[in-house]
Amino acid sequence: MTDISELNGRGLVLIGCGRMGGALLEGWLQRGLRPGAVHVVDPKPRGDLAGMGISVNGDLPADPAVLVIAVKPQMMADVLPALRVGARTLVVSVAAGVTIAAYEQAFPQAPVVRAMPNTPAAIGQGITAIVGNARAAEPELALAGALMSAVGRVVRLPAEDQMDAVTALSGSGPAYVFHMIEALAAAGAAEGLAPDLALELARATVAGAGALAVHADEDPATLRENVTSPGGTTAAGLALLMDPENGLPPLMRRTIAAAAARGRELGK
Repeated sequence: MTDISELNGRGLVLIGCGRMGGALLEGWLQRGLRPGAVHVVDPKPRGDLAGMGISVNGDLPADPAVLVIAVKPQMMADVLPALRVGARTLVVSVAAGVTIAAYEQAFPQAPVVRAMPNTPAAIGQGITAIVGNARAAEPELALAGALMSAVGRVVRLPAEDQMDAVTALSGSGPAYVFHMIEALAAAGAAEGLAPDLALELARATVAGAGALAVHADEDPATLRENVTSPGGTTAAGLALLMDPENGLPPLMRRTIAAAAARGRELGK
């Protein structure tokens, strides 16, 4: 069962329809999921859902094909005890820091897939890492991959213990890039550019470089070298950024390590 439209029979339950849950829902509907097959549970649901034919905060099917949990980690203690699914329901979680063991305790018979998407999913440009428990065989992983591919690319992890590193890198990574845009714009303004112009240049530069990194045949190091003329302006800036002690590489290592450590703390 890898086609989302095949869920139209038994239905899909979505717990939480905020930014991430909403982005996933939009992607599923575009891929053929019937609105009448969707059951949303959310304390403050979007006003347009019921008008689309989606069940909102109503009775849930006893045996849905998929249960997707898209609430904040701190809400899990209240959410999980209220849910009941059996061995035929695939449980997919997009909550950071909540381990598979927590879902196995709540749903002891169910196949479970833990997923970590990132915020570019809101525009269909996300990337999601997934990993399943022992009950999640190839069909379940394929279905989870199909569900998450509605908002971008999907990769599989060999083990759950890599999820904290994924969360620190791609899950939190957009915030690091947004801060880089802020820093680039502020530095441009400090050199005399109007703040609005500096921000426009910084946004377009990061967006364009990111797109080039994704679509070019060369690796990022080669792309960097292509921009860098010996003794030129780029080389002068890179001399600071690439400093092995105080430059960007050691800073990013500390950044990712701090975020991963916090992820491990949240998972305890």
